[in-house]
Amino acid sequence: MLDANMKQQLGTYLQNIVNPIEITVSSNGNDKSAELVALAQDIESLNSAKIGLTIDENPSGRAPQMAIGPKDEAPRVRFAGIPMGHEFTSLVLALLQAGGHPSKAAQETLEQIKGLDAELNFEVYISLSCHNCPDVVQAVNLMAVLNPKITATMIDGALFQSEVDERNIMAVPAVFLNGEHFGQGRMTLDEILNKVDTGAADKQAASLSEKEAYDVLVVGGGPAGAAAAIYSARKGIRTGVVAERFGGQVADTMAIENFISVKATDGPKLVAGLEQHVLDYDVDLMKTQKAVRLEKKDLVEVELENGAVLKSKSVILATGARWREMNVPGEQEYRGKGVAYCPHCDGPLFKGKKTAVIGGGNSGIEAAIDLAGIVEHVTVLEFGDTLRADDVLVKKAESLANVTIIKNAMTTEVLGDGERVIGLKYTDRKTDESHLVDVAGIFVQIGLVPNSEFLKDTLELTNRGEIVVNGHGETSMPGVFAAGDVTTAPYKQIIISMGSGATAALGAFDYLIRH
Repeated sequence: MLDANMKQQLGTYLQNIVNPIEITVSSNGNDKSAELVALAQDIESLNSAKIGLTIDENPSGRAPQMAIGPKDEAPRVRFAGIPMGHEFTSLVLALLQAGGHPSKAAQETLEQIKGLDAELNFEVYISLSCHNCPDVVQAVNLMAVLNPKITATMIDGALFQSEVDERNIMAVPAVFLNGEHFGQGRMTLDEILNKVDTGAADKQAASLSEKEAYDVLVVGGGPAGAAAAIYSARKGIRTGVVAERFGGQVADTMAIENFISVKATDGPKLVAGLEQHVLDYDVDLMKTQKAVRLEKKDLVEVELENGAVLKSKSVILATGARWREMNVPGEQEYRGKGVAYCPHCDGPLFKGKKTAVIGGGNSGIEAAIDLAGIVEHVTVLEFGDTLRADDVLVKKAESLANVTIIKNAMTTEVLGDGERVIGLKYTDRKTDESHLVDVAGIFVQIGLVPNSEFLKDTLELTNRGEIVVNGHGETSMPGVFAAGDVTTAPYKQIIISMGSGATAALGAFDYLIRH
């Protein structure tokens, strides 16, 4: 099942198993069961002193399925399907953690898991090609390893299609808790914990409100926020970061090929690097916390959604932006699987393929022009009866042989084959006729929405909701700075956001010196 190279690497990892574990494979005799048995046998052979294997050929539950647990204990972690592809890491971590190898999660988080006093049965439906799924699988697996009242099962939807149909699952990861739908899409361990631990919010609010005032408090954990935190901490001043989701939009970006000095990386890897770099300094990182109010008193106060209030001598707002979405069926299901929002980042992935651009403004027509030099064909769909882009851009796009512009087109559905986009539907607003366009990629270019709703009537914002800043990152409120996509910065790019985060941090430090 595993080639020699994978066996060698896995064998090295499995030497970290501290306590004996037992693997039980449920087999129904089909080809996939045979593959899972072969995988389990390979794993056992790499550390037979600590790994036992049992084959159950008359299972009463799902098959093929692999159950993992400490020896002489009922297993609480299961993989229904063959955990390869993106889920291979989930399998390796489950083996190690069941065998007593410690998790890298914060000690406070580990204690919170152990303290949960409820029967929790997690089922996570996944696709082996899904890059968001492993985060969820690994989170609930860790919870199951640490707490005897919790079980976790990964289910490959492709092998258990009847369950997928019965539960009407249209996108992965789909999480069920005790038989009821619990959540959809990427979720972190902290987010899952906060959702199941009903007293967590109150406890966190009390703990956060007791924190001493910061010199610089960064609100937001994307590239701008990370850069601001690092630059602030390097000045030796008390720095805090509060973020609803560390990484922001970058966490959903798979291919990054324009980050200078790094030929190619992906969003999750870059986010992990950003977080580690931040934590290399004395930075108080507070994740899964959303800011809802900003007020200037003697100090600047930031109120969080859970009621906690943080205080700081200066604040850097780096809450970023989110892509304006089409809000049509299939968009979320195929986000990152053909539905994209950044032609600069993801355009090269569609070399030689047919694509569509939604939106006929400057960003949409610019995207079409950029893509035309890479892809086979670009179809631009504009909702209105005229293009809103500058005339020079329109003329350029119209001159390109592989660009088709369709006006009065209302996108109604994204189509896919379960793994990737294969087309879209639109309605002609003049004739009310429905049309199908075969495409492999859909670039949504109908604008960004700044995450600044909580700042309305507090700071000077543009009519689009962007925070107005000057060259030093200063906002209209003394002591409050801003950086990244939430601001009036004209180009929304990772590297530009990082630069503006550094600028805001230096501006905040200069403010502290002078005040």
